[in-house]
Amino acid sequence: MEYRNPKPTVDVILETSAGVLLIRRRNEPQGWALPGGFVDEGEPVERAAVREVLEETGLHATLDELLYVYSDPRRDPRQHTLSVVFTGHAEGDPQGGDDAADAAYFPLDALPSPIVFDHAQILADYRVFKATGARPSPRRALVEG
Repeated sequence: MEYRNPKPTVDVILETSAGVLLIRRRNEPQGWALPGGFVDEGEPVERAAVREVLEETGLHATLDELLYVYSDPRRDPRQHTLSVVFTGHAEGDPQGGDDAADAAYFPLDALPSPIVFDHAQILADYRVFKATGARPSPRRALVEG
């Protein structure tokens, strides 16, 4: 019997005075996204998050908080994934690398388009978290699902 389990991924919200860091994807689905990607076998999600930021932006990230785990089967059109989303910080000028064609900071109220996957929802949840300290509730997924 073949088991078809979701693939674990990570995404990282890095914010400076210039805004939040997004990457322009080189591959499908094309558009803007948070830096992140798949967790390698045997790799803790925290290390995967730091590695993905470095590969896609050239920046050394420090993780601060766990925002939430996003697992809606529709979040990635390619396959069912779940993403452990961290907040963090980094210094320096980002450069697109690996599967990122570009990397840049954008103010939260002036994000580029299109934003792919469920990253617009993640960033909306992050705005609430910044303003109130409240993280998304697991009850939301049960009600919406």
